[in-house]
Amino acid sequence: MVGTGNLLDPHKPGRQAEALGANLRRLVVGQDEAIRKIVELYQMYVTGMNSPGRPIGNVLFLGPTGSGKTRLVEATAESLYGSADNIVKVNCAEFQHSHEIAKLLGAPPGYLGHRETHPMFSQETLNRAHTETLKISLVLFDEIEKASDALWNLLLGVLDKASLTLGDGRQTDFSQSFIFMTSNLGASEMEGLVRPRWGFGTTPKFDQAGEGTQLSEKLSKVGVAAARKKFVPEFVNRLDAMVVFNALGAAELRQVAEIELRRVQERVLSSKAAAFVFRLTEEAVDQLLEDGTDPRYGARHLRRAIDRLLVQPISNLVASEQVRSGDCIMVEADTESKQMLFRREAESLSLATMARLAQMPFGEEPSAAAARADRSEHKLVRRLHSWAT
Repeated sequence: MVGTGNLLDPHKPGRQAEALGANLRRLVVGQDEAIRKIVELYQMYVTGMNSPGRPIGNVLFLGPTGSGKTRLVEATAESLYGSADNIVKVNCAEFQHSHEIAKLLGAPPGYLGHRETHPMFSQETLNRAHTETLKISLVLFDEIEKASDALWNLLLGVLDKASLTLGDGRQTDFSQSFIFMTSNLGASEMEGLVRPRWGFGTTPKFDQAGEGTQLSEKLSKVGVAAARKKFVPEFVNRLDAMVVFNALGAAELRQVAEIELRRVQERVLSSKAAAFVFRLTEEAVDQLLEDGTDPRYGARHLRRAIDRLLVQPISNLVASEQVRSGDCIMVEADTESKQMLFRREAESLSLATMARLAQMPFGEEPSAAAARADRSEHKLVRRLHSWAT
């Protein structure tokens, strides 16, 4: 046999995995390593190359709070199923005692009320998000370090054999499941490494070439060491990957703010009370970031700051009929009161114009060219037309 001599590219993903990666990078900022691992495991599942009799992937996410660990799991559900609700989520803080494991398995026969106890890990619950074309379950154990040792021991069989026996003897199959676990182990040590580099008054770049990579490596070593110290070797050896999330700097947090503001804009455009667009000045975005972020908590409080400073005032403006459908509202920062100022910049805008403005980055003034939007029927315009009719 004579070979053609063509060099193959083993790093090129398929179309489905490539689309998943693109969606995750659009929804989650600064965590390329974690996204790459999810895409790799998904690619193996799609091609049938994943290990038989095991879950699709067992992944432990480590890193400081507010870096996007839980958000990445939600983004995976949104990318695959269109909703972050399609996750079987276990809040491990509720399982600090061994007897609470019955919530997951259901009480065995003979115990009072066992017929009324519905296990969280029934096959029906696991498969509730499945469609005709996609049969993947997403299971999240949030803050797993807070759980009792009994939960870790229970997971040994799930992570290795993809099987769990419920209290009534039924079997639950996890072979079509992603098992995600999050943990803040090592976060305090990571904070000492990251804090000097954080802040909106400093440049987001590192002083020397390669220093960012070195910091990521240090954070990874700290996180992995903390996990190996906390969990028994049998548990760690069943993981397909331990990924340490990077702490978010000023540049990444600004991108997170852009994503969250777009989510608010989508809700406003879908509202039946009043569909309008809002723009924020750069100073207003800075105010949201100043109030909603912290080096210890990352982006965790950003959504609350947006709700308090932007969404709640906007809801009052709509309820009092000061804002109507078709308006364009400019949001500015009041440096003295630390509140937002709202001005009507335009009214009676067409659906196409609002759709065009909604796609512009926040913190930029809408130019006359952008206001003269074309009439192209892209996805957002079609959604608005369907609502209006």
